[in-house]
Amino acid sequence: QVQLVESGGGLVQAGGSLRLSCAASGRTFSGYAMGWFRRPPGKEREFVAAISWSGSITKYADSVKGRFTISRDNAKSTMYLQMNSLKPEDTAVYYCAVQYGSNYTREKDFGSWGQGTQVTVSS
Repeated sequence: QVQLVESGGGLVQAGGSLRLSCAASGRTFSGYAMGWFRRPPGKEREFVAAISWSGSITKYADSVKGRFTISRDNAKSTMYLQMNSLKPEDTAVYYCAVQYGSNYTREKDFGSWGQGTQVTVSS
């Protein structure tokens, strides 16, 4: 089983930027796509972005397209989410996960969830 640990969350003003990291350990995540999800206050967890093993395929939720960039460094077993032009509605707990299924955006196709990192965007 692979273990994932997110970091990089915090409090930022609207329009600011944050970079989240997701470090993997344990069983290698070699060959697997990975993704970021988030749970806004009082809402269900939702898809944010996903990336294939090679990085050649990326998917984004419409709400973050053009503002967020997903990337990965397989040599470091780490995935990233660069978040720019942050908005108050981006406030959420952000989770990373490994894609074990076939769908890049469906939560049930992901597993080995991290514990999450809080991102708070003030207006």
